[in-house]
Amino acid sequence: MSTDPQLAVVVPVCNEEDNVAPLVGEILAALRGRLAFEIIYVDDASRDATLQRLRELQAATPELRVIRHLRNAGQSTAVRNGVNAARAPWIATLDGDGQNDPADIPKLLERRASAPAEVKLFAGWRVNRQDSGSKRWASKFANALRSRLLRDATPDTGCGIKLFERGAFLDLPYFDHMHRYLPALMQRAGWQTVSVPVNHRPRTAGVSKYNNLGRAIVGIRDLMGVRWLITRSRRTGIEELRP
Repeated sequence: MSTDPQLAVVVPVCNEEDNVAPLVGEILAALRGRLAFEIIYVDDASRDATLQRLRELQAATPELRVIRHLRNAGQSTAVRNGVNAARAPWIATLDGDGQNDPADIPKLLERRASAPAEVKLFAGWRVNRQDSGSKRWASKFANALRSRLLRDATPDTGCGIKLFERGAFLDLPYFDHMHRYLPALMQRAGWQTVSVPVNHRPRTAGVSKYNNLGRAIVGIRDLMGVRWLITRSRRTGIEELRP
């Protein structure tokens, strides 16, 4: 098996000290023996023992790399910095709260193996969400509004587990909260996307970093920005003329 990683699992975290070790263990169980991979944790200036736990895990986990933000910058910046640091051509992302199931990563890899080369994003679809009723209602409303305005044919863009090509991701326009609009942005770039049903689990430790009102206020502004990007996009095929 090649020593060069074929896959990088990027996990952004902020104040998730009790979720770090269990999730790393699950990633290792899901991927060891399947392919060469690396795990990149991006600590978004945690104020608890998250970074200490990661440093302790590094001693016994050769696949684990740790990046630390010098100041809190948010999930999209953490994901982008992790992808930038990755050596693998394909990226899997997971939320650091443990609600995504690493056992679904092989399922996404299997879908990629049978998909056309034009598909650059395999997005997790939480068909049985384990969140509060208010979060599920807010997400349903947001997904319906986003789908109507962006026409991205994606039932769930908020799911943290995704598989995408590194180069295609780095070509996308960067902005805060962009991780919630990856299907629309990939389609804008001319690529295809696929939604894959995945497991979803209740949070067992730590607290959520979001509330419905704050997410809605920011989300409306971002949604209109992404819609503007799509309307201003122009693509064409090219050919090189040789002597």
